[in-house]
Amino acid sequence: MSDFVRANGCFSCHSVNEKIVGPAFQSVSAKYAGNKDAVANLMQSVRNGSIGKWGTRAAMPPHPSISNDDLKKLVTWVLAQKP
Repeated sequence: MSDFVRANGCFSCHSVNEKIVGPAFQSVSAKYAGNKDAVANLMQSVRNGSIGKWGTRAAMPPHPSISNDDLKKLVTWVLAQKP
């Protein structure tokens, strides 16, 4: 899966365990732990982009070209990254 994450440019702004421009995937996983709507919420954020979920400094650009199946795999992988 990390090859897919890399191929889609996710590692340009994120890493597994350190904040770069966007939050670390482990931080995303921790923030959404126990949230029954986490997959759907994160899929929407990745698909449409988002502003303000992690502060006002950086916006998540939209990624409309990722298929729903791949997007779900990506988000599920991110949520599996535990600190």
